[in-house]
Amino acid sequence: MAMLTRRDLASLGAATAVLGLASPRAFAQQRITQAELLKFDAVGQVTLLHFTDIHAQLVPLHFREPSVNIGVGESTGLPPHLVGKHLLAAYGLKADTPEAHALTGGDFAALAKSYGKIGGLDRMATLVKAIRAERQGKMLLLDGGDTWQGSYTSLKSGGEDMVEAMNALGVDAMTGHWEFTYGADRVKTLAAKLKFPFLASNIKDTGFGDPVFEPDMVVERGGLSIGVIGQAFPYTPVANPRWMIPDWSFGIEEERIRARVAALREKKVDLVVLLSHNGFDVDRKLAARVEGIDVILTGHTHDAIPRPVQVGETLLIAPGSHGKFLARLDLEVKDRRVAGWRFKLIPLFADAIAPDPDMAALIGRIRAPHVAFLSKELARTESLLYRRGNFNGTFDDLICEALLQERDAEIALSPGFRWGATVLPGQPITVEDVYNQTAITYPAVYRVGMKGSHLKTVLEDVADNLFNPDPYYQQGGDMVRVGGLSYAIDVSRPMGQRISDMTLLRTGKPVDPDREYAVAGWASVNEGTQGPPVYDLLTKYLTDRKSVRIEENRQVRVSGADPRGLDI
Repeated sequence: MAMLTRRDLASLGAATAVLGLASPRAFAQQRITQAELLKFDAVGQVTLLHFTDIHAQLVPLHFREPSVNIGVGESTGLPPHLVGKHLLAAYGLKADTPEAHALTGGDFAALAKSYGKIGGLDRMATLVKAIRAERQGKMLLLDGGDTWQGSYTSLKSGGEDMVEAMNALGVDAMTGHWEFTYGADRVKTLAAKLKFPFLASNIKDTGFGDPVFEPDMVVERGGLSIGVIGQAFPYTPVANPRWMIPDWSFGIEEERIRARVAALREKKVDLVVLLSHNGFDVDRKLAARVEGIDVILTGHTHDAIPRPVQVGETLLIAPGSHGKFLARLDLEVKDRRVAGWRFKLIPLFADAIAPDPDMAALIGRIRAPHVAFLSKELARTESLLYRRGNFNGTFDDLICEALLQERDAEIALSPGFRWGATVLPGQPITVEDVYNQTAITYPAVYRVGMKGSHLKTVLEDVADNLFNPDPYYQQGGDMVRVGGLSYAIDVSRPMGQRISDMTLLRTGKPVDPDREYAVAGWASVNEGTQGPPVYDLLTKYLTDRKSVRIEENRQVRVSGADPRGLDI
């Protein structure tokens, strides 16, 4: 990999240089090594290491990337809205390779058996320590948030297990989103236990407008002065329960970011980094509107992009989710501007990386009291169970089946969360698998009467959150999953006109706008929602069945989409 300047983007290297991996046959023969993954020709004065959206996953896992990720408006056909063969073609990658398995969902079950699990904080610690030793005094490790939530141990410890792990990893700063679902008091308690700052320039107290957290920090690395601005998820009070953080205001706060950049530039910092949980499309728009940001380390939308995306003078880095990747960006800075850079998206193939003994011991201590419970087999799956995708995930379809059955409902709704590990065909579904899909602090399963007209409004609102052509109106997440219902969606239509042909599967009849239907769902943002916890309901459903098979969902008919965001 040659050193790149901003004029060199068109001359990027060959496919195998993108992730630095060997051929599939070499991998199968275990010739891929930790040294290969770490191989990098360092340049410049500073190295930024970035991960985001780990969702409290301490150990290696399987995680299937989406086969549907549709872009709209100015993002149509651009990364990250390239999936499957379209993504591989855009980056010159070959199918049936380690790169293809890490970055796409194609032939996932077969390739996962060949390449093994990915991620694990003990593996990440090994890479971080190696790079830190190589780049002594030049490295900055930044966490993009969604770190404290998404597993059984994080739920039971109120996020403290991940605070311990991140302190041990040596993180230099973080921002947040799902962290706030532990409530304001708990977040403040945990933030005080961090050995590094929790940065969020866009969170204010609603009373006097005072900042709740430090907005930014200035650190020295490699002889450079580096300003890091934190940007928490701007729509937290909309996407998650407002009542958990009643006295905090959020928002994109573009003018505030512009002011923070200007203040840092006045301090003569050499480099300005935005540590963001906005989501990729929001950050792409932000980069085009706010001058002076050298690098945006973006998160929230779980995108793994094998090369930086450049917007004007700003580089956008997206390192995926669940600890699958560690992004390394080396920067050469001259006259307080980036003169050149080199990048590598490092996949954490667990079988190729030696676990760091200190982190492995910490993880073992955290998990030891719960291992027997978490490993309990509830049922076995005959089909691949995954979550990620704009419209459907087979694990979500399984949850919808459980909601319909256990709550005697006609229609089920499951939120379009993007976190949750994948289970391969023939494997057991364990208690841990259930919590990896459902570990939230507002888990009640509700059952309500809902008119057909209101149900359409719900679907239209969620669709606009996902497909509004203006990224600043996109609030993240995927489309709400439905059970017992089919519908058509035209993503090119304006707000309120995307959903049609809603049909109740039980009767085969169109949904009546004036009729009230029994609807079950979970993760309501309303305070005081009553019902059994979703993880208990799903555990009972699986225990009663012992074996499940979930076919690919064909009940949502999509039109108006750019084909590069579809690989189905």
